[in-house]
Amino acid sequence: MRKIFLLRHGRPDFPLGTRPCLGHTDLPLGALGRMQACRAARWLASKQFEAVYASPLKRAVETAKYCSDDLRILPDLREIDCGDWDGLDFEEIQRRWPELYAARGKDLSLPMPNGETVDAVRERAERALRRILSETTGDVLIVAHSFVIRTLLGDLNCRLPYASLTVLGDPECVGFVPEELLTEPLAEALLKAAAPGEKIQAHCHAVAKEALRIAERLPMKLDTALLVSAALLHDVARAEQHHAETGAAWLRDLGYSAAAEIIEQHHDFAGTTLNEAAILYLADKCVLEDRVIPLAERFTASEAKCRTEEAKKAHARRQKAAERLREEVNTLCQTEVVR
Repeated sequence: MRKIFLLRHGRPDFPLGTRPCLGHTDLPLGALGRMQACRAARWLASKQFEAVYASPLKRAVETAKYCSDDLRILPDLREIDCGDWDGLDFEEIQRRWPELYAARGKDLSLPMPNGETVDAVRERAERALRRILSETTGDVLIVAHSFVIRTLLGDLNCRLPYASLTVLGDPECVGFVPEELLTEPLAEALLKAAAPGEKIQAHCHAVAKEALRIAERLPMKLDTALLVSAALLHDVARAEQHHAETGAAWLRDLGYSAAAEIIEQHHDFAGTTLNEAAILYLADKCVLEDRVIPLAERFTASEAKCRTEEAKKAHARRQKAAERLREEVNTLCQTEVVR
């Protein structure tokens, strides 16, 4: 029996940092959304699809392209037109339309001002589905939007996370988020999908290699697979403000809390235990761009970037932490593993 898979797109790039009411506003995927799409596509790679259909909106097309280069675009799969609310921050919507906003919190079938009705969305979504069923005989993947998928399911309140899968007609598979163990190949794929830049990717690879080298020299048990995966992704959010915290938040969203905990500490390590987070911190401080260099040289190079007294104090604190870890590693190994 054929299966119709419905994939919600990944998280869009919200330029203002807040999540707006998103209908026809055409935003591309953000870094997290690309990672979500990448992982979903890896899970779907074992499936054989006769065709892949997608909404024409960027966030759906970009998600679908992780699954196939051969896409069939159907305008009827686009998200609901949110009318006057489209693209506005929800706080602004609540302020300008308080009564309707509250009412829609209880009944999503209520139309937004100058927006599309549920019946109109259902009509075109079902029209798209009929066309897809008439054009194909095998399994099909449809990449669309939350409201469109919920309309096809006949349940406007069902939960559909970003990049979640639903199999039409299967109540056991609604809003399923594909999961995969965080391995080195997956970490590589997620780093590439996030696309922080070639130099940063090269740096991440160099840090992962150095972290593994240090860990393998230590006379203690460490989870090297977790360490390498976290190291590959430690600067995945390098272009963002507070990149360590942001990168950790992305990994937690993907379900990788252990790696997130390590990544969160790679910029500032205040712990006292020589664990995976400590090794990543030390390895990161031994690598300038993609070159392993002595700690003193690394911190001399970064000191020039410190413009304020606060930055200089933070720099000195990080250097002291790195030097303490270097001494502990070299003492345990009884040789100079880290210069």
